[in-house]
Amino acid sequence: MASSCAPVIASQLAKGNAPLIGYLTVGYPDVDTTVRAGKTLIDAGFSILELGLPYSDPGMDGTVIQATGAAALAAGTRTSHVFQAVEQLAATGAPIVVMSYYNPIFRYGEQEFARDLANAGGAGTITPDLIPDEAASWIAACDQYDLDRIFLVAPSSTDARLRSTVAACRGFVYAASTMGVTGERAAVDTTAKTLVARTRAAGAQHVCVGLGVSTAAQAREIGAFADGVIVGSALLRALGDGVSHLARLGEELVSGAQGARA
Repeated sequence: MASSCAPVIASQLAKGNAPLIGYLTVGYPDVDTTVRAGKTLIDAGFSILELGLPYSDPGMDGTVIQATGAAALAAGTRTSHVFQAVEQLAATGAPIVVMSYYNPIFRYGEQEFARDLANAGGAGTITPDLIPDEAASWIAACDQYDLDRIFLVAPSSTDARLRSTVAACRGFVYAASTMGVTGERAAVDTTAKTLVARTRAAGAQHVCVGLGVSTAAQAREIGAFADGVIVGSALLRALGDGVSHLARLGEELVSGAQGARA
């Protein structure tokens, strides 16, 4: 059974580093390459991996993640392949979380999904379109199998919504710090820092930020105030040019995050 993400985050913060969380779409360009890419990021210094379960209606994802998900589905990637990738990457010792819209979990069966993820060594899930108010049975399944359950907060979240979401989370709180779909950004504004502060005030221990990070400078800037820096689209774009390109970008991002909290 994998441990929670929280101890890994706390360990990096204690060293003055901002933990990096890397997103990969399982099955892009194929499952074997997903696993190789994940090991490459862990070797580069990423603390946690987020494996995306490809979905036919990814309404909250930007164009890069949508395209990789469509390619993975067209290549025949299914939920069983996601668990296979989790199992191989969890063997590295890094926490592996699955990012999935709720419908695939519901169709698979909440208890069955939680059981199979735990058996594969997964640390937990991020469910971007599921709110805690409607997640009682999913939360119970995660509790039964000792899985992190990670929900999202946004700039539009009220203080009451922040408190209820923080109370439902285990592992960390995912701060989606821009309104709209995900994707790379050219610059960092003050919205993310404000959202992190509000979420901490609501009781969160660890708040990790997804903001379309693509450079070492952005990783350092966000890592100075967030408890984790989530990178997705930039990694997938680099992976499209080959694992060696992904490795170079991963190393650059890690260099930016190291010492960001010192």
